[in-house]
Amino acid sequence: MIKPFAQLILAHGAGAGKSSSFMQDMARLLEEKGIAVQLFDFDYMKVATETGKKRPPEKIDKLQQQFHAQIALRDISLPLFIGGKSMGGRVASMIFAGLDAKGCVCLGYPFHPPGKTDKLRIEHLQTLTKPLLVVQGERDTFGNQTEIPDYQLPDSVAVEFLGDGDHSFKPRKASGLSLDENMQLAADKVAAFIQSHC
Repeated sequence: MIKPFAQLILAHGAGAGKSSSFMQDMARLLEEKGIAVQLFDFDYMKVATETGKKRPPEKIDKLQQQFHAQIALRDISLPLFIGGKSMGGRVASMIFAGLDAKGCVCLGYPFHPPGKTDKLRIEHLQTLTKPLLVVQGERDTFGNQTEIPDYQLPDSVAVEFLGDGDHSFKPRKASGLSLDENMQLAADKVAAFIQSHC
């Protein structure tokens, strides 16, 4: 086991919790690179898991409070980074400016709901002065490679694309790429970002 040099608190997306293959695989890939990953479930997901019934996410302010509660459990001996998959990344990015975290990582940021390119969720990103990394599939329906350059994001927000990836980084077979390759590349990009801001 590699001795960790940083900690990343990573939140899940709206539809699948910390036990999803995406979250587990990303945590494993990052831990292999020396990043201690703290996964957690938002309260609505805990209830959904216990009851076996899907539930919608709570309001964004409740999710922010629950993320803050996880930060209180952090390992204070390690530099802190926060982030998440899709909705979890959005929640992290909304509380990031007020934290002592060194960086924020968004895996598949939901720039807008699919098919609703006019309903952008970027206002708080446009005033951000701290380093934030978005790792995005090239054909993500929540914001793709052709749309994002028009958003006029500040220099503090870096966007890295994964070849032919969808919202969960999965490429089409015809692309010649694999999900494993894109997940590994995403982990490489996240680890490099964290290392550069420690």
